[in-house]
Amino acid sequence: MTARKSSSQTTLENQPSSSLPSSQLSRADRLQIFNQLYLARYFDIRLIKEKKRGRLRGTLYSSHNQEAILVGSLFGLKPTDWISPIHRDMPAFFLKDARSGLENPNRMGMSIEQVCCQVWGRVDSPGRARDNWSHIGSKEKHIIHSTSMLAGTIPVAAGVMLADRLNGGDAVCLTYNGEGSTAQGVFHEAVNFAAVRKLPVVTIIENNQWAYGTPVSLECPTEDVARRADGYGILGLVADGQDVFDVYDKVMMAVDHARSGLGPSIVECKTFRAYGHGDHDDDRANKYRPNQEVMEGRSRDPIAICRRKLAALGDLDGASETAYWAEGKSASEATNDDFPPEVVEYLERGIQFALNSAVPDGNEGEQWVFADSEVSR
Repeated sequence: MTARKSSSQTTLENQPSSSLPSSQLSRADRLQIFNQLYLARYFDIRLIKEKKRGRLRGTLYSSHNQEAILVGSLFGLKPTDWISPIHRDMPAFFLKDARSGLENPNRMGMSIEQVCCQVWGRVDSPGRARDNWSHIGSKEKHIIHSTSMLAGTIPVAAGVMLADRLNGGDAVCLTYNGEGSTAQGVFHEAVNFAAVRKLPVVTIIENNQWAYGTPVSLECPTEDVARRADGYGILGLVADGQDVFDVYDKVMMAVDHARSGLGPSIVECKTFRAYGHGDHDDDRANKYRPNQEVMEGRSRDPIAICRRKLAALGDLDGASETAYWAEGKSASEATNDDFPPEVVEYLERGIQFALNSAVPDGNEGEQWVFADSEVSR
């Protein structure tokens, strides 16, 4: 039996192209989106190279081939909106509110220096070297700390949005989760609570076809994970996770739906994980995923799809249409020449800052473990 779509979902999905949110983007907006795809890809590729050079320790969780989800979902948010990233969303920390200017110290996102210090485990990281990856957040910047238990931050997001509404706010929160997390009890409890209270929580499902080593066919009984929404009477949309503008459209539909008081939604972004679950899983992933499947999954590169759309719109022409050809290249194949110079310079600055930043003193070991006496009083 095929699940019946709600009338609101059918209406949103059948909008004419001229009325889609992306139709309101300016040429400058579209070019900025294109540049942000390069930023997210270069961040990923550069960290892989740094680790192979022996200048970086710890596990890397690649967002390669999934950049359109991050860029497309973040671009239309208000600075005061909240996000709740997961381990495969590291660029989200510095791409949040990037429209306000990456060099703007007052924007509602982390700096590249902070993010690189987190990756390198240095004193200037938000977590002060307690983790080398995504277990960070910022109440000031409206970023909910991620956890290792995926879907575990959805109830936190619901609580944050409940507090926001009680305080008269109009913020929306995007939570990011893998498709495997939708089989967990906490996912359903949190979505149910958000649905009952009509909280503005947009749950983005990054369906990259594999939950570690488990294929999506063993995770969800329906073709579209977004159909999980039907059981709660909320909006469920499916986006092409390789097309940054389709992601933008579907997420903005859900955001507008939530901000207008109509409640939460689930936006499934269909994509493909380029590498293993983490770099520790790359060799094993080559065994449980057929090479043909990997080649097909990576064939629709988000940068290439965006480039073609911009060229069709006349945003790119001449040399700009073929400049900086990063698409289709692995970390070992790509070079700095495949990326715009400002992208390379931006990340280089963050990396050098991290390498020059100190390691925290060992006396900090108990910091944040026990409540300070002044706080406890």
